[in-house]
Amino acid sequence: MALLFLKQKIFPDTGKKTKSNGYDDDYSNQDVEAQRSYSTFGASCPSSDVDSESTVASSTSSTRQRVDPRIVSDAILGLSDGLTVPFALSAGLSALGNTKVVVLGGLAELAAGALSMGLGGYVGAKSEAESYETTVRETKDLIETSPAETSAIVRETFIHHGIPEDVIAQINASLHASHDRLLEFLITFYHKEAEPDCNQAWISAITLALGYFVGGFIPLIPYFIVDKVIAALYWSIGVMAVTLLVFGYIKTCIVRGWSGRENIMAGISGGIQMCFVGGVAAGAAIGLVRLIGTGDA
Repeated sequence: MALLFLKQKIFPDTGKKTKSNGYDDDYSNQDVEAQRSYSTFGASCPSSDVDSESTVASSTSSTRQRVDPRIVSDAILGLSDGLTVPFALSAGLSALGNTKVVVLGGLAELAAGALSMGLGGYVGAKSEAESYETTVRETKDLIETSPAETSAIVRETFIHHGIPEDVIAQINASLHASHDRLLEFLITFYHKEAEPDCNQAWISAITLALGYFVGGFIPLIPYFIVDKVIAALYWSIGVMAVTLLVFGYIKTCIVRGWSGRENIMAGISGGIQMCFVGGVAAGAAIGLVRLIGTGDA
């Protein structure tokens, strides 16, 4: 059945020739019987229709709610950097004992860091698009100049899955009958690349920049409220401990899943790891500032 499905996908016209041989007649008869039994079963069990409709509706709604994994990845990357680097900087500047210095230095770092992250995401997405275009161009040249090599690539793609040589020969002939079809096959199954979204560069830039700015602004909030810099630092440490713990838990559960004891424990472990990383970065910044201040004195 897997071979039949593959042939139907690659040879769309063969489905019309149901009278060509006994093999096709067999499968067509089986399809008719399957359809009859399905309709008979549906008529006798109306509740199954309700269940199937609810299943389709739930699957459709879950498909609609799915978020682009690239956006999730960019948001996690931006928030991760934003929650650690500006927090470490503000903690280090707190050693100077001046709230204004902490706020101005933190805001300056936020602006520069958000722009840097956004530009990095934009350039990275543009590079991916250029790489894809280069792959398409080189594949087109390969199709035009070396059909023997493309035939060998198609054969090597299917031979490892135990598909017979005669079936591979038919697939090869069908693919080489259309350059567009062969190009799509080679890009998808040989190069394993997908066409990037035309707006991916801007989406990545905005997502990374906003994630960095939002994550980096959280540790600065206590410095706007509390006058004493040391008290603001303690409040900032407390806020960031909770934020990093929650963020690490959510980040891990997005990847692994939300239910199950193993996923919950992995989420807690991810939150503790984020707290450890943020604490090490903040401690290193504070120690460096105090070390430099002691040397100048």
